[in-house]
Amino acid sequence: MEERTIAVVLAAGKGSRMHMDIQKQYAELLGRPVIAHTLEAFEKSEVDAVILVVGEGEISFAREEIVNRCGFQKVARIVTGGKERYESVYRGLCAEDGADYVLIHDGARAFITPELIAQCIRDVKRYDACVMAVPVKDTIKIVDEEQYAVSTPDRSVMWQMQTPQCFRLPEIREAYRKMLESGEKTMTDDAMVMEKYGNRRVKMSMGSYENIKLTTPGDFILGEAILKNMGKTEKKKQER
Repeated sequence: MEERTIAVVLAAGKGSRMHMDIQKQYAELLGRPVIAHTLEAFEKSEVDAVILVVGEGEISFAREEIVNRCGFQKVARIVTGGKERYESVYRGLCAEDGADYVLIHDGARAFITPELIAQCIRDVKRYDACVMAVPVKDTIKIVDEEQYAVSTPDRSVMWQMQTPQCFRLPEIREAYRKMLESGEKTMTDDAMVMEKYGNRRVKMSMGSYENIKLTTPGDFILGEAILKNMGKTEKKKQER
């Protein structure tokens, strides 16, 4: 039987650092909602289906104004996320029971490409657990509570995490179950959950420095430049 790969795309965040009246995933970038750019890449990719995780009360809006309006066929389910990212991830993982592999992706990373997704799928099938990441280019300082530098890690062994973060679905779902059962709330990415509760090493999969996460208003200016460099043009009217 052919192995099945899905994506869990997270779009339940509030984006408090954006200082916007609308969640950043629904804000427009080159005339389309941010999340539409993200879903378009998965629509054109090798994944078999997408689970879209949205905020409370947003399922109907996401279905009508994003999925149906843009004609996305691979979004199999839309589910409500939790208050924290890890809760949203777990709910997305529990929404699909028939897949072998899962790619967990932040919806605010609108610059992922079908080619990078294909690389993730190849790597997760080879290594069982991998994370898209890039080597750190800047010197990093560890500071104390008063912001004085106390150490300088070796930059050559440091990588900056991105998404997708990719795993065997049953393994990462069980690792998240154990984490939630333990009551731990300090995990900031899926790889940490797998490393601690799944007892599996996680391979770095070379990402792209353009695969940024939209976090602050200034990121939208950079984001438009990235999309234009990718050959995308502004949409004057939403699809129907």
